[in-house]
Parts: sequence; C-alpha cells; structure tokens
Amino acid sequence: MLKGTSFHLRLIAEADLPVFAEQMRTIDNRGDYYPHMVVSPVAIRKQFERNGYWDEKSGILLIVGDAGAIIGQIEFFEVVDYWSAFEISYLLYDQAERGKGIVTESVSLLVRYLFENTTVNRLQFAIHPENVPSLRVAEKCGFTHEGTARGAWYDKGAYHDMEIFSILRSEVLG
Repeated sequence: MLKGTSFHLRLIAEADLPVFAEQMRTIDNRGDYYPHMVVSPVAIRKQFERNGYWDEKSGILLIVGDAGAIIGQIEFFEVVDYWSAFEISYLLYDQAERGKGIVTESVSLLVRYLFENTTVNRLQFAIHPENVPSLRVAEKCGFTHEGTARGAWYDKGAYHDMEIFSILRSEVLG
C-alpha cells in the first residue's frame, strides 16, 4: 500500500470487484478525455483471476479515501514491448474529488514506486491537448513535454492529437 495525505493506493481485492466493475461500466465518470470503452463484469473477473490486475507489464491500484471509499484508480501499462517504458493513466470516479491534488500525489507516489521497484527507465503520459488538468499534473510531477503525437487517439468519431510527456529514472532517483 502507498500512503498519500488523505488517501492510499492499494491493489484490487476480490471484495472490490463489484464496485470496480460498476465504475468500469459507468461512462459518466470518465470526463471528456478518458477512454469510453465499457468493460463487462465477466471480463473484469477473468482479468482479476488471471493476475489480480498486477504483473510485470501493467497494474492498477485503487485510490481509496481515508474513510475507506474507493474514489478512483491509477494504472501503468507497457507502451511498446521493446521500450523500457510504461504509460500512466488515472481516473477519479467522482467529479467532487477532482481538483484536490489527489491525482498529482497519486502520480508522484506511483512514479517513485515504479522507479524504486522495477527496472523501467521511462514513464510517460499521452494527454489530449485540451485536457488542461492533466497537462498541469504532468507539469507538477516533473514530466517533460516531448512533442505531439498527431492523430494518435480515436474518440467520439474523430482522431485527436496527444501531447507526450515523460520522466526518466535518473530525474527522480538521481
């Protein structure tokens, strides 16, 4: 478990599956920039049984408030199999929790954890250019803007550019 100031990050437990499945079926909690794909409860259970949503190439941690409520998730996943890199993604389920610094702190905790406990050398974000809150998270967490991946994301019937930000192991651990 990784402890934040008003929350903690932890692995998904079997008892969390109903809440997690409901959040993965709820498109309204995604906002404009999180993928709108729906995941079935059957697929969620199968993935949980396969690896508990955690292995050497990807993982999901739940963001749990101090009162014990699951308020979001943060994840990492392999970008390309021949890179030493993971992409990070996150989602706070409730709009009321956004803007409180929870994501910024969650990203900082996960970045440090991944660099201290894996051999990955690079972590990155792919952010829609109009997603100002996520652009600010990248900046606050010390990620460097590398450029624009033109037409890289298909959503709502159109292709969109994505801004690529990264941070390297040496920039965090020295």
